Amino acid sequence: MALDTADIGQLRESFSGYVAQEKWQRRIWVAFLTLGSVSVWWWFRADFWLWQYIILGIWYAGLMWFGLRWPAFRRLFLVVLAVAAPGVALYDLGYTARTSALLYWIFQSTSMFYWMSLAIALSAVGYYRYLYAGHQLSGDWGHRFAWVAVVLGYAGLAIRWKQTYVGHPGWGHIPVTNMYDAMVLLCTTTALFYLYYESQEKKRGLGAFAMPMILLADIFLVWVGIAYHQNQIQPVIPALQSFWIKIHVPCEFIAYANFYLAAMVGLAYLLRERAGRLGTVLAERLPDLKRLERIMSSMIMFGFLFFTAGTILGAIWAAKAWGGFWSWDPKETWALIVWLNYAAFLHLRSRKSSARPTGHTLAWWSVISLVTVTFCFIGVDLFLGGLHSYAKL
Repeated sequence: MALDTADIGQLRESFSGYVAQEKWQRRIWVAFLTLGSVSVWWWFRADFWLWQYIILGIWYAGLMWFGLRWPAFRRLFLVVLAVAAPGVALYDLGYTARTSALLYWIFQSTSMFYWMSLAIALSAVGYYRYLYAGHQLSGDWGHRFAWVAVVLGYAGLAIRWKQTYVGHPGWGHIPVTNMYDAMVLLCTTTALFYLYYESQEKKRGLGAFAMPMILLADIFLVWVGIAYHQNQIQPVIPALQSFWIKIHVPCEFIAYANFYLAAMVGLAYLLRERAGRLGTVLAERLPDLKRLERIMSSMIMFGFLFFTAGTILGAIWAAKAWGGFWSWDPKETWALIVWLNYAAFLHLRSRKSSARPTGHTLAWWSVISLVTVTFCFIGVDLFLGGLHSYAKL
């Protein structure tokens, strides 16, 4: 049905209003983040030197770019601050989980991570029901609970950072120093990047692959906390008391998150391919095969970029801590294996269409690569040890 002049004018007016609103939101984001960065420098300026400025600049640039590119991230950032603020304030006022019911049930990091686990489980169920039963409302709730999990995960990490200073100011550290903290960061970051890719695709079928995988990681997280008491705050070893940890670790976890998601997209590709042959409902609720291949490859490319940066930063850190950039430690060796694996993937995928592997082959490659990534991330710490075995159980 054709649009008349009034309808076209109304559409133009709505679009112009949206553009103006988006411009103001971007300006507020720039002002807010700039003010926040200046405030951080002002409060901690006595401890600042060259590398502290570099770290602050990297975080400022990264958050600024992501927020300008993805409006939902701006809202997430503010909500995380709002959720974490009461917990931090209660600890500042001298309360503990033993003296405050709010801290015990909600605002201490461990409690918040349990609530995050519940949100991840509900999200996985919602997405799974959407994909296989076609229940749109379940998909919507899966999406909402995924956002809840991300908020609780990052807010819990912020509160846990504050907890590392409670009672033992000398213990204070960014909470990424054991397997428990690492799994929280992995679950939260992977869910965040899934939501970003979902916002680009406007389809929720891939959530039935991403969120159950995150749920498995979360079950491991809960087990580590209960069985090995890694949810308790402990002092860190001297080697980890370094500013390098604040940029090396985030780079690696952004890479891991994208590699894990790429593996799940590869699995979705294989099932979508089969669904196309059999004519099942998956063909309607997942992107087409070409689009899935592009999503998978873009995830690997993005992850590879950050994995390369993280590995270089890790080598510099190693030179500062141990006197050499590379020592063929098991973690370093497996990091090289992961890097070579994905470098080969991207190289072959970039060849001319007549000479590059098929989407089917690339999907299998991505799925199988999950083994190398998982062993590099967890297996080395659990089974091989070495200089990097900080997260050993």
